Amino acid sequence: MNRFQLIEQIQTKKSFLCVGLDIDLEKVPEVFLKEEDPIFEFNKMVIDQTQDLCVAYKPNTAFYEVYGSKGWDSLQKTIEYISDKHLIIADAKRGDIGNTSGRYAKAFFETMGADAITVAPYMGSDSVKPFLDFDDKWVILLGLTSNKGSQDFQHFQDEKGKKLYEKVLKTSATWGSIDNMMYVVGATHPQQLKEIRELLPYHFFLVPGVGAQGGKLNEVADAAFNNDCGLLVNSTRGIIYAGGPSEGYEQRIRAAAQELQSEMASYF
Repeated sequence: MNRFQLIEQIQTKKSFLCVGLDIDLEKVPEVFLKEEDPIFEFNKMVIDQTQDLCVAYKPNTAFYEVYGSKGWDSLQKTIEYISDKHLIIADAKRGDIGNTSGRYAKAFFETMGADAITVAPYMGSDSVKPFLDFDDKWVILLGLTSNKGSQDFQHFQDEKGKKLYEKVLKTSATWGSIDNMMYVVGATHPQQLKEIRELLPYHFFLVPGVGAQGGKLNEVADAAFNNDCGLLVNSTRGIIYAGGPSEGYEQRIRAAAQELQSEMASYF
């Protein structure tokens, strides 16, 4: 999915919602555990309930890798089930020396069929650029994350007061373009999000942390919404586990997604 197609879907649906598909079999309704592939069947249900309300899905590969080859099969089937009207983000946080990154890129873009992949920038340009060699595919670089440990390194300041994450953003922006590079910026940093939008006015940001992690949608949108929207706000636990184990879980999952989409619609 290219930039034009993504913006078109955002405007059509009046939504910039990304649904995280991080499936923990200990949390899904028991009825799915009776299925041959419970992960895929649960994902299928979530997708059916939310596909008209969101523009992207983001499976975190760790939640599939933990189940070995069966988990990878479930991930592949999930990606194939998602329509081409949604951006498919492989949340894999890859990044290695150039030759290895090239194989990661082929694995997720060609073999798995994802549209985007999250990438760690710590090893520098030669670990990121191989992911940028694919048409209509996206690198989503870790910029400023929402976890508590982001304070350990990302906020380190040099003698001029510039923070490490600012250097990462400014330097990496020269490696790609607004057509193939996005950034992960956590919703729990609304003031920094505003400053990052000033630094990168046209890039898309993938924003985790809304809902269960304490981030607020209105603060994110007020800080970083631009003329093209420029945002993909991710919600995982707040949607996929909103249904609980009892009957009616499908409607409660849909209602949770609809609540976010309705709030997003006010920005169009």
